[in-house]
Amino acid sequence: MGNLSRIGVSIDSELLHRFDSFIADQGYENRSEAFRDLIRDRLVGSVVIAPTALVVGTVTLIYNHHTRLLPEKLTDLQHESHAIVISTLHAHLDHENCLEVVLLRGKSKDVQKLADRLISTKGVQHGRLVMSSPETVSHHPHPHR
Repeated sequence: MGNLSRIGVSIDSELLHRFDSFIADQGYENRSEAFRDLIRDRLVGSVVIAPTALVVGTVTLIYNHHTRLLPEKLTDLQHESHAIVISTLHAHLDHENCLEVVLLRGKSKDVQKLADRLISTKGVQHGRLVMSSPETVSHHPHPHR
């Protein structure tokens, strides 16, 4: 971490009380770490929206594997975009439902496009994309996690 700078922030007392309760539940030892994480999250968020930004991402999918041809469709989509698919984790949640996590790396627009195609595939019950930027994260190491 670089040089530390101290700042003063004015916050409504009720909002600060709610924030303190929240960060205590999350396991933060102090407000400073929580504020730094919030700032990092917003900075990463601002980077990944640029269409040509280099990003990494995870697409989490939940689906019923008995849905006609769904596993094959999801696999075909991943093969079509093999240049940005790093890996896939597949877990059987119960007799019918599966969880699949697809790791992606590439330009933000390409990662978003593939994620949208996977999530919108007929039969996918729930899906979510989470993106981050390796450049932004690597310059801001997280000391306690």
